[in-house]
Amino acid sequence: MSVPILTRGRLWPAVAACRTRALACGALQPIETEEEVVPDGGVPFVVRRVSSLKRKDEARRVHEAKDRERNPFLPPEADLLVGAVAPGYLAVLNKYSVIDGHLLIVTRDFVHQDTLLDAADFRALVAGMAGAPTLGFYNGGRDAGASQPHKHLQVIPLPLGAGDEVPMAALFPEAGEGLRSVPGLPFRHAFARLPSGLWSDPAVAAGELQALYRAGLERLDIPGVERDGARWQSHPYNLLLTRRWLLLVPRAREAVDGIAVNALGFAGSLFVRDAAQLERVKRLGPLSVLRSVAG
Repeated sequence: MSVPILTRGRLWPAVAACRTRALACGALQPIETEEEVVPDGGVPFVVRRVSSLKRKDEARRVHEAKDRERNPFLPPEADLLVGAVAPGYLAVLNKYSVIDGHLLIVTRDFVHQDTLLDAADFRALVAGMAGAPTLGFYNGGRDAGASQPHKHLQVIPLPLGAGDEVPMAALFPEAGEGLRSVPGLPFRHAFARLPSGLWSDPAVAAGELQALYRAGLERLDIPGVERDGARWQSHPYNLLLTRRWLLLVPRAREAVDGIAVNALGFAGSLFVRDAAQLERVKRLGPLSVLRSVAG
């Protein structure tokens, strides 16, 4: 399958056009949500009640029962394919999107989600985040919220909630260099404020981000493990990234009290299936939920 690479400035217009077509033909099945702001520790968490996630889960169980080796990215659904963002990487709309414009950046060939991110991954992620204010993120392993074993990075448009970025940014320091811990975050993490102008050169940005990522994993004691000619993670984790900062969080488990958490939780966005789960989030407190799943 020959897919041209979308050069800088063409990706997000192509995302919008693809979304319009995919909605019209039914390939894209966005999930409606009801939002509620749940403040905790100075963070205005956005909690989305997503009852129709049950439908998504049931569909996934049916597919898994029929074919244990099924891979939705080999090949991706044609009506959801936006284009290529880098050699070996395709941009695909998330079929069951909760957030408009939710983009998956997947490897053309199968690469396991539990392998560490490499230089090519960061080049593809930088390309996928170019041209619009975005949040890039990665769920490193099933316990970190990954639903598919085929390597896929994810990008969503900003803002995520009120303001111009993400709710958790209310706690992030505005200045400073190097990796550090953020006061107010009650779980292990590594945070770095990115230098201004970094993104003006995509190749430089990708290299600098990969170096920070490696240093952050080392700081969190998540070394790579050599296996089958690749470097695998030794522990699940989440990576979050904007043009302003990078955040890494090690994970202990996918869910607490039935509430599943992926990388977006650490941006200040949680998802629940029903009113009962929403009440549990309020009772526990969003930061306590995050502390319980972090490793």
